[in-house]
Amino acid sequence: MNVAAWYDSARRFWDSRSPALRLTLAYAAIIMVISVCFSVSLYRVSADQLKQGLRNQYLHYRSYGGFVVPPSVSSYDDELRDGTQRLALELVYFNLIILIVGTGLSYWLAKRTVRPIEEALEAQSRFTGDASHELRTPLTAMQTEIEVALRNPGLTKEEAKALLTSNLEEVAKLRALSDGLLRLARRNGAELATQTVSLEDVASETMNQLIPVAQARGVAIQNEVGAIAVQGDQVSLRELAVILVDNALKYSDRGTTVRLTAKRQGKQAYFSVIDEGHGIRASDLPHIFDRFYRSDSSRSKVQADGYGLGLSIAKKIVDLHRGSIEVRSTLGKGSTFIVKLPVASA
Repeated sequence: MNVAAWYDSARRFWDSRSPALRLTLAYAAIIMVISVCFSVSLYRVSADQLKQGLRNQYLHYRSYGGFVVPPSVSSYDDELRDGTQRLALELVYFNLIILIVGTGLSYWLAKRTVRPIEEALEAQSRFTGDASHELRTPLTAMQTEIEVALRNPGLTKEEAKALLTSNLEEVAKLRALSDGLLRLARRNGAELATQTVSLEDVASETMNQLIPVAQARGVAIQNEVGAIAVQGDQVSLRELAVILVDNALKYSDRGTTVRLTAKRQGKQAYFSVIDEGHGIRASDLPHIFDRFYRSDSSRSKVQADGYGLGLSIAKKIVDLHRGSIEVRSTLGKGSTFIVKLPVASA
């Protein structure tokens, strides 16, 4: 095997290894290079000191030859050889221990280093696949309808109008999806210009925006939010409240009520949206903030519009405010979304 073929084979083998293993090998190689260089330097210094010590001892014996029998030259060489061999063996054992311990620590450190990167790449890959799937669905529907219409020589004006109306609905879905993706993209890495925001004002603005939607669905909204001020961004918090209330309206039956409440505990404010809807299955709760996740099957027979981006955006807004959001739900009895935010300093 020539050098080029060997190099290509080694490169393919290296590329086939997992990132954690490659990083482990790199860390271990660095540790061993440092350890071997240190050991070589230590061996040279220690060997010189051993040789100098034996030479001084030999001269000492010769100076006082009347009291002790001086060692022969051969015994001097033997002692020097034995001493340097013991030193070399101890350094070999030391480097073996360093190799074992260093490799273990390197693997642990590599896993910790690579895990966030792998999770980010996996999330990006999943997001790309989900987005492609969601985009493909309305586009496929539009393409199919248009192809069928073009093959129909007797297409009437009414049929063409119905086709355009259907395509317009699909375009609206695509626009809603693209808007949601853009909102998510803007939230990534964004920093908020925080100020003192009244949760009472946020709740009132949300009510004004969604009362027509609630009336159309036959669901009542009760605003029980008092004068509590938090540190945050007015527009983002209003968007958060609209997402949560609209989500509650989607999964509520006619004649039920959605309540908005808020309370303060210490340095935290708790803003809650409570519905009497269909509830969420326990197995779905860990995933409801994932992008494109829709738990329609867990919420009775309701088929809600949307692409499963709303709660992801809500979670991103809460994270940017350095708060937290949790869900409490009982299947068939409703859900409560609780947002914890830092209160405004006096």
